[in-house]
Amino acid sequence: MVSSILSLTRSGVKDFFVQRVSAVILLLYVFFIIGIFIAYPHLTYVIWLQLFCMTWVKIFSLLALLSMIAHAWVGIWTILTDYVHNAVVRGFIQTLIIIGFIACIVWGILILWS
Repeated sequence: MVSSILSLTRSGVKDFFVQRVSAVILLLYVFFIIGIFIAYPHLTYVIWLQLFCMTWVKIFSLLALLSMIAHAWVGIWTILTDYVHNAVVRGFIQTLIIIGFIACIVWGILILWS
């Protein structure tokens, strides 16, 4: 049983599930972006802007961003708990990573919704 407060779900099975679901969401988003490039071989800024003005694309993009953060956190947390044995160093690194993830989320929301 995972006992760290910084574990995403505090359960190894649930973390495994989160990582797999987030990977599927990211794969669907990659297929979506590839589909756009195939559908619009001469993609312009105007087409790209019109596409990302649609609410469902913004929501899907935000979901992909949150999935990427969750996926990365489970992986990084696992690696840090396995290989960084000093709790102070591990806590410092995890704090820096969490600050970076929060910055990415805020930045992504500002980009998508402004």
